[in-house]
Amino acid sequence: MATIHIVGAGIAGLSAAVSLAHVGHRIFLYESSTHAGGRCRSYHDTTLDCMIDNGNHLLLSGNTAVMDYLRIIGAENSLVGPREPAFHFFDVTTSERWCVKPNLGRFPWWIFSNKHRVPGSNAIDYLKAIKLAKATPDTLVTDVFDPHDSLFERYWEPLAVSVLNTPANEGAAQLLWPVLLETFGRGGKYSRPMIAKKGLSDSFVDPALTYLENAGAKIRFGARLRGILKSQDGFTLSVLNFSDGIVELGNNDSVIFALPAPVLGDIFKDISPPRLHYPIVNVHFRLGTPPTSIGTTKFMGIVGGTAEWLFIRGDVISVTVSAAKELAEKPASEISALTWLDISKALKLNESLPKLVRVVKEKRATFAQTPQSLQLRANTDTAIKNLKLAGDWTNTGLPATIEGAIRSGKSAAKAVLREFC
Repeated sequence: MATIHIVGAGIAGLSAAVSLAHVGHRIFLYESSTHAGGRCRSYHDTTLDCMIDNGNHLLLSGNTAVMDYLRIIGAENSLVGPREPAFHFFDVTTSERWCVKPNLGRFPWWIFSNKHRVPGSNAIDYLKAIKLAKATPDTLVTDVFDPHDSLFERYWEPLAVSVLNTPANEGAAQLLWPVLLETFGRGGKYSRPMIAKKGLSDSFVDPALTYLENAGAKIRFGARLRGILKSQDGFTLSVLNFSDGIVELGNNDSVIFALPAPVLGDIFKDISPPRLHYPIVNVHFRLGTPPTSIGTTKFMGIVGGTAEWLFIRGDVISVTVSAAKELAEKPASEISALTWLDISKALKLNESLPKLVRVVKEKRATFAQTPQSLQLRANTDTAIKNLKLAGDWTNTGLPATIEGAIRSGKSAAKAVLREFC
């Protein structure tokens, strides 16, 4: 019986493993660290004395790959969000608040209502997004949306930067269109914001590991891939050299590399993956008691400040700043002070800076999603017959998101199955 070896137990690797185990294949999953999930996981923070996510992730109900993945691993009820789409915003400079409320149906009548759109905007401002459909690989976000337009700062820029983790004047506009088309373009039913109820590991990682173990998959932690050997003809892999031992591949075995782009580029010289990355900074504050000043809102967009997105889970308030190259260079004390100023205004809190704070700098959060980097995204199939690639940086047609990572894993699994047919 052939074995499928998956190297990397981040979300892309887990997705590939789940997709293959789902149809009854023998799986070996290797992970260099002591835990699965990669950049999408939870851990117990000793300073806050509670579980936190290493990074905040906002999902949309139209993320079909995410929903399918959660259903398979039995975690479809682990996400929470409003029954109807609602995106709350707060402007730090003006103290203005608003809520973008797309209607549930496919026709976007909400853009014609002052109560449902950004203050000062009109319907035509939103229809300009259709120009994204004609974006070429070289088109920047600021080529489509006027950066001097008030709606750009209050809506399009926060959306684009959070999706691409790249400044709008550098980001590839082409990646935004499929995101909008699959969510907002299908109506409010598919654009409800959702977050993990208890944490990313509880939703995406732990149930997947349980599912794989029940399916007979073998998981090896602490197994760092150091090198590979090809067959004499150079068209198949024959050996995987791990830090804890060598794995000799059988004639019918297949391999999926679900590794970060820089790691794979150092090991597999046949490709030149994207090397430029942008950081994401997350700051977690533990208050002791849950904030109640803004009702049941679990997340909020922040405009005009340092923080960009605010998340509330119990008594822990977290903020996320994407494409945070300059902010990531600042000391943690300064970052926490700057973001707390925004939080205290947004949540109407009179408290001083909390003592329980954790600043997390993910320096290589995603590859820089620029037109230049898009040309370096690798395809699932490689010149090596028994090797496939997965990862949010591969050529999924989507930005480097959880949805993109899961789709890449599914694509790699399908490519492996084609080899067996």
